Amino acid sequence: MGVINTGLLLEGLRSEFFQRFTPNDGVALYQSLATRVPSKNDVERYRWLGAVPRMREWGTGRVAKGLRSEAYDVENLKYESTLEVDRDEISDDRIGQIGMRVNELALAAAIHKDFLIANALINGATTGFNSYDGVSFFNDAHISGASGSQDNKLTSDIADANVPTTDEFKTAIRRAIATMVAFKDDQGEPTIGTGATGLVILVNPTHYFTALEAVNASIINNTSNVLNGVAQVRQSPWLTDTTKWYLLKTDGIVRPFFFQDREPIEFKALAEGSEEEFKREKYLYGVRARYAIAYAMWQYAVEWTFT
Repeated sequence: MGVINTGLLLEGLRSEFFQRFTPNDGVALYQSLATRVPSKNDVERYRWLGAVPRMREWGTGRVAKGLRSEAYDVENLKYESTLEVDRDEISDDRIGQIGMRVNELALAAAIHKDFLIANALINGATTGFNSYDGVSFFNDAHISGASGSQDNKLTSDIADANVPTTDEFKTAIRRAIATMVAFKDDQGEPTIGTGATGLVILVNPTHYFTALEAVNASIINNTSNVLNGVAQVRQSPWLTDTTKWYLLKTDGIVRPFFFQDREPIEFKALAEGSEEEFKREKYLYGVRARYAIAYAMWQYAVEWTFT
């Protein structure tokens, strides 16, 4: 006799999985912070060609300028998550607990790339977690061509580094934006697109409402708030350091991160009739994918530390 069909066999669960996964993946943080790059190999090489020459008067004719050639490799990694269910649990499930777990599996898959981005930010100032210019993604000495030394690792001294006030957050935001828009490319020119648009302030959940007030309130302490509407505030539960926050620009042609997409999420099962079911009376439901999150434009990312 076959397993009692409670709607928890493969076809129904796959549909339920993607009904939960698709909308959550569509609003995940990585969608705005990372440029998607389709991948066809185990490792992809990114050749960072530098800035294009600025427009000039025609004069006596065209003047061609070569491009820089900095490169780094990004390896695709394989990820999985697998749920084991006893055959009797499938037969006896009457209140949808197993279906709920599959929905949780879908949610975990949808937010995994946000977890990877949070870890990339946390490690961004650590030696070895490098940008295309060969130094750490957050560094006080980014140099490329004629850019001069540039710093996207900023600090400010406040009364309590773990509990910034709204005014202290406002001051930090203004300085972070001013720094970002002044970054130079390898030709010593302002980086194309580094204006005060498409900005995201990413914070530890503890500071969410303080940051929200800093950029959304019309008036603060009886003074008009010039930062009103300048950025979107997002929070990440994986950012546990309450002294740090990040300013990120999301509307560039290349964003702060690459999402290197090799194989999309798939949902499979070893269910009725499988060797696992025959020997152990266990069903396995799992997700699998191959991709990578990598650093891209450091010019579109500023790390701020309150000290």
